[in-house]
Formats: sequence, C-alpha cells, structure tokens
Amino acid sequence: MTEAGSNWNIHNIVAYLPDIPRANMEQRGPPEFILEAFADPASVKEVVKGILHTIFFHRYFPLITPQTRPVLSLSLPYIDDVELETLIEQRAALLERQLDAERNTIAQQHHAPVPGSPGLGGRAGVGTAAGAQGGGGRGQISVKFSERKRRKAWIVRGEEEVCWECWTIKVTVAEPKTENERAKVRQAMEQTLLAAVRKIMKYVNANKDHIPPITATSGNPFPYQITVNQKEAGWAARMGIY
Repeated sequence: MTEAGSNWNIHNIVAYLPDIPRANMEQRGPPEFILEAFADPASVKEVVKGILHTIFFHRYFPLITPQTRPVLSLSLPYIDDVELETLIEQRAALLERQLDAERNTIAQQHHAPVPGSPGLGGRAGVGTAAGAQGGGGRGQISVKFSERKRRKAWIVRGEEEVCWECWTIKVTVAEPKTENERAKVRQAMEQTLLAAVRKIMKYVNANKDHIPPITATSGNPFPYQITVNQKEAGWAARMGIY
C-alpha cells in the first residue's frame, strides 16, 4: 500500500500488538503463552482454527501424517484427527457466535433513540449508528495441556490432571464498511496471522525441557482442554484501522 495514511494504520495495528508469545515464568505454575489474532467477521473462525491447529501440530504427539490447509494467504498445518478437529471446530464456532451476538447488541444500541438523537430533537451522530466508529469486538480462546499424575495425598487415591502448558489467543474482530477499510483489514489479518505462526514456531523450537516424559505407548499421552472466554468489546476502533 502506498498511501501514507494506510501505512500508518497498518503499522499502528502491528505496533499495538505486544511482543508475544511470552511465558509467565515469574509465578509458579505452567508457562502461559499469549498470541494475538485479528480478523473480520467472515474470517474469524478460520483464522482461529488455523492458529489452534498450528499449536496442536507441535503439541499432539501421536503419530500423524503432516497435512496443510490454506488460511488466508498462508498454508498452515492441521491435525487429521476426528475428535480433535471436531473440538476445534466447535470452540471456534462458539467464539464466532459470541462475537456475532456482541456486534448485534452494539448495533442495536447504536440505532436506539437516546437523548440527543434526531428522533428526540437532538443533533445527529450522538447515540446513533451515525456516531459509531466501526463495529467489532474482542474475545479469547485458550488451550491447556496436562499430564496425568498420581495424587500425593494418601486420603485421595487415583490420578489427577496437572497442567504443564497454556496458550491464550486474544482475538480482535473488525467490521470494515468500505472497500478501502476491507483492504486494510485484509492486510492486517494476514500480517498478524503470520506473526502468530512464527511466534508459535519460535517458542516450540526453543522450549522443550518442560514437556513431561511420554509414558503412554499408544494414543495421545497428554489430555487437553479448549475453552472460550469473551473479553471487552470495541477494540477495533481503538486500533485506528478506520
């Protein structure tokens, strides 16, 4: 893009993102790594699925055949396992529905007449869609990998699952209104997705000592969980892409 304003907007988005992933090593407990994702409403599910499959590609230890799928302009790895693929699809769809509901709620609030709106004799652009600065929202999806350990307490017998690594994907959604905005959002989507994939690869290649020993002879040795938690809305406007 050659326009100075467009370059500023894209650089503003990239500069907004922290240098991640990072491990929370100061506190006791498993390392936690934070990734950022940015997407429009039509692409958010596929972007999230692509990042999740990339994480699991490096943390899913049963014998698999490497495969790839296109996500935006990238070719990303994915796990050809029905159970895992179904779970990833369900969680990504849940996050997508939550973000859709959030945007619909915001849109209804922007269209509702309030004191100062034209319908009540006020000036235009206050409390209406005309005064809105772009839709969007923010949510997050997390992955936890655990190992099975025998309980140490003599009163409680059996095994427990102890987490040894966490990943959190913070998802920002922007809803472009014009062709110019769509081009900016598309570029930002591709840049942040590529950055997330590179940071996953950088971390997993540099940090292996905390992975527990693999004692199982078949199947997946480490239980995993994928959870969805919605976060605050309205970040798309703050990022200055419009």
